[in-house]
Amino acid sequence: MPVTSRFQKRRVVGLIRMQVRDAQISEIGRLATIWYDGWQDAHARILPLELARLRTLESFDERLRVALASVRVVGPADAPLGFCMLRGAELYQLYVSSQARGFGVASALIVDAEARLGDSGVDTAWLACAIGNERAARFYEKCGWHRAGTVIEHLEVANGTFPLEVWRYEKYLRRAE
Repeated sequence: MPVTSRFQKRRVVGLIRMQVRDAQISEIGRLATIWYDGWQDAHARILPLELARLRTLESFDERLRVALASVRVVGPADAPLGFCMLRGAELYQLYVSSQARGFGVASALIVDAEARLGDSGVDTAWLACAIGNERAARFYEKCGWHRAGTVIEHLEVANGTFPLEVWRYEKYLRRAE
């Protein structure tokens, strides 16, 4: 039965414990769809058209396959609601399906990512946020991240990299000694 009202969605998401777990290879297709749909929703209108042409569902699928060991998800097996991915000291990707936004999925993922980064010895974590992605910027700031400035990031694309100016966010991760 399709979930239609916000109340019904909250109830369904609320029934799923916000347990963050490792992604499974069988979930790559669903994760690629979450990433593609989220990218289209948040970035397609604010980033260059030539980058949008390179951000295909297949490109997200390929990137997930390569980075699967660093991908964590929230949601039932084979039905993830969102994911995050780390790369070094960077919270590299964080996406939540549109149906699960506003229910704590992103918060659970970012808390897990910060803990993993801190446990790996990172003192200052960072992430790149597309300039103009105000929804994401507000979320990061609510989670204690601060905008450190703008930088040129060289984004992965099929034929190399794509230079893009982004907001750089940072967070100092205090670790218990």
